[in-house]
Amino acid sequence: MHLGKTYKVSEFIAWTRRQIYLLLGVGAIPVVLYQVIGLRWLTIPLTVVGLLGTATSFIVGFKNVQTYNRTADAQQIWTSILNSSRFWGICIQGFVLRPDDARDLMERHIAWLTCLRYELRKPMPWESMEKASNAEYTRSYRIPERETSVDEELCKYLSEAELRQILKVGNQATQVLWLQSRGLKRMLDNDGISLTSYIELNKILKDLIEQQGRAERIKNFPYPRQYAIINTIFVWAFCALLPFGLLKEFDLLNQGITGFMQGSMVWLVIPFSATISWMYTSLEQVGESTENPFEGGANDVPITQISRTIERELREVIGETNLPALKQPVNHIIL
Repeated sequence: MHLGKTYKVSEFIAWTRRQIYLLLGVGAIPVVLYQVIGLRWLTIPLTVVGLLGTATSFIVGFKNVQTYNRTADAQQIWTSILNSSRFWGICIQGFVLRPDDARDLMERHIAWLTCLRYELRKPMPWESMEKASNAEYTRSYRIPERETSVDEELCKYLSEAELRQILKVGNQATQVLWLQSRGLKRMLDNDGISLTSYIELNKILKDLIEQQGRAERIKNFPYPRQYAIINTIFVWAFCALLPFGLLKEFDLLNQGITGFMQGSMVWLVIPFSATISWMYTSLEQVGESTENPFEGGANDVPITQISRTIERELREVIGETNLPALKQPVNHIIL
């Protein structure tokens, strides 16, 4: 998540520069064919390009709205996890009779958050973090889940026996909740909590399972691929045809000017077509980088920071004073 006022224009241009290079090349090809080789018939009516541009605007706008909704939904899920975690801390402090039991429940909850965030950070084939522009930009901020392994993190919160059990299963977050449920039953059997408290705490576990499932839905089900490919096709079809539509328009400008640009106005098609096309490709690139809000992009939901906030608050609830420090933004970005 970017915490600054805005991105710098230089940052945005650097992020999209590969598209700019490509667009300049796409714009140069028809100009060379038209102006240098003399293929004067090589033009397209600008109205045809305009119709394609209008259709492209609609489909790009549709994608960006949908991808923004995925990010907003992800943020709402983790806000719910934050609120449920606070309620979990209040309940274990009020319901659990033995301090050691309360600590175990708190530690397992933090372990669940750890497993969930590592699961959500796993790369998927459809995600865009491996693209050159995104991979390059990750050097300017930190992704904590790539700096340490889940094993190193979980050993802080789980016993050795529980850790071994967690690491050998596929869905580790679900396994931690199962351990949590089993721990509650053990406390009930040993008179560590009342039956009413046991029921209430299991209701919170059910809510956490639902929130986990909602987060996994966004992670494991991508923005529909049919919409993604048609968006890319429309954008690049428009970018490829735009220079052909501008050739005759810029050639007509030669009739009204004198000087060194006389007869050479067609060359301006290259920067102007690249600029217009860049607006479309930039919107497409922004939408693509927004559609997967857990992959580790600069604008993703800060699940690591939320987890650390929850850990600090839970430790305060049980009376600890040696709290883990919150992560600090790097270049205004915090995950």
